[in-house]
Amino acid sequence: MHKLLIKGGRVIDPQAGEMIPADILIVEGKIAAVGPGLEPGEGAVMDVAGKLVAPGLIDMHVHFREPGFEAKETITSGSRAAARGGFTAVACMPNTNPVADNRAVISYIKARAKEAGLVKVYPIGALTRGSRGEELTEMADLKEAGAVALSDDGRPVASAAVMRRAMQYARMVGLPVISHCEEPTLSAGGVMHEGYMSTVLGLPGIPAAAEEIMVARDIILSEYTGCPLHIAHVSTAGSVRLIREAKARGVPVTAEVTPHHFTLTDRAVADYDTSTKVNPPLRTEEDVAALKEALADGTIDVIATDHAPHTLEEKDVEYQMAPFGLVGLETALGLVWTELVIPGVLSPVEAIRKLTVNPARILGLREGVIKVGADADITIIDPQLTEVVDPAAFASKGRNTPFAGRSLQGLPVATIVRGQVVYNRNLAVIA
Repeated sequence: MHKLLIKGGRVIDPQAGEMIPADILIVEGKIAAVGPGLEPGEGAVMDVAGKLVAPGLIDMHVHFREPGFEAKETITSGSRAAARGGFTAVACMPNTNPVADNRAVISYIKARAKEAGLVKVYPIGALTRGSRGEELTEMADLKEAGAVALSDDGRPVASAAVMRRAMQYARMVGLPVISHCEEPTLSAGGVMHEGYMSTVLGLPGIPAAAEEIMVARDIILSEYTGCPLHIAHVSTAGSVRLIREAKARGVPVTAEVTPHHFTLTDRAVADYDTSTKVNPPLRTEEDVAALKEALADGTIDVIATDHAPHTLEEKDVEYQMAPFGLVGLETALGLVWTELVIPGVLSPVEAIRKLTVNPARILGLREGVIKVGADADITIIDPQLTEVVDPAAFASKGRNTPFAGRSLQGLPVATIVRGQVVYNRNLAVIA
């Protein structure tokens, strides 16, 4: 019988909203007991004194690129990056080649994730065929195959009529719609936030309005259809205001923010580092302040990475020629701790809630909790550990990070999925 005792840590329970000293006994991949002074019996012991023991982190917005773009990332390399970043589960977007718009691709992704045997990978199905925004996918089929949500992420649905129909059908099959909010005629040709810095740098801009118009439209459609709407990577103060007002009215809307959007501003683009080229773009100091306030007051439910790896060759070009995206799985927790927890924007419990139970609830997953009988998906965090970000050490194939050389504190030191240690930085396990 496979047993593991996690001993001497402080357990974060985001559901109960508390942090208590407790041990956790894992038997055959499940949590068997939680409490003080537990004994392992015949099992192994992991000493986590001075560490925090959290439910396994969930990233509900990643791009693993397989099938079709394996040079950027594979499901195996992406899973390794997730494990190294403290994530036990991820939800991957459908912009693969072929697009994940049918049962076969969804099944392929699940099979490849099972072969990798590292973290749980939940596919997100496309909202429209080929993510072209014209014809709806077979949503019930996608759900049956294992899709946990529907999205044309990266290819916003331009037609309000198509989006309305998509939401009506998604509601019928019981899946949330995840929206990349961008009005394509306003953002066309832009490569960074439209404002003072884009003028100084001579780069075409993407106005805040391009995001906010679509946030407003999709909130209206969600209210009209009753379909749960999740707004991906919120980046502007105006979007925050619209979401806050919608929630107050009882619209079934949730939202996420990425670590790069609550950490960096458009000033990071000043040296034309293509790792700062993301969509939506890095915004202003006022926007960052609004995002932090929205995290603190609960307007923004989730922190997700939008992990988007690219090859070195793709990113090593002029700023306007480079693809959008940066890698985020391996820097996320350190950025959350350094930028939000240590300055007091969020408590450790609040931060973990946005990385565990909230994404699990939105996607209809049972993960994100530490309780007897649940899968033993656990992330061990050392709140004192500091490290300088070194892209060469990444498990991801992608190296496109704007955080190289930055010192981060509060890092994952072990990741456990179904009782198996899939990442261990330096913790002793005594058999």
